[in-house]
Amino acid sequence: MLSWLKSDPRKKLQKAYEQRLKDAMLAQRSGDIKTYSLLTEEAEGIYQQIKALEADSSR
Repeated sequence: MLSWLKSDPRKKLQKAYEQRLKDAMLAQRSGDIKTYSLLTEEAEGIYQQIKALEADSSR
């Protein structure tokens, strides 16, 4: 009935994904390669979650 009020989990994940990539880029620019690799790995995990949600919604 009120499904239009529910937040879209993909939007939240997309925002987190973009933020991790931005933080990773800034870490790389400052020379902190360890933090860059950790943030990139986290972003990849979030991306996999987004793809899983998209696959579930297309069924």
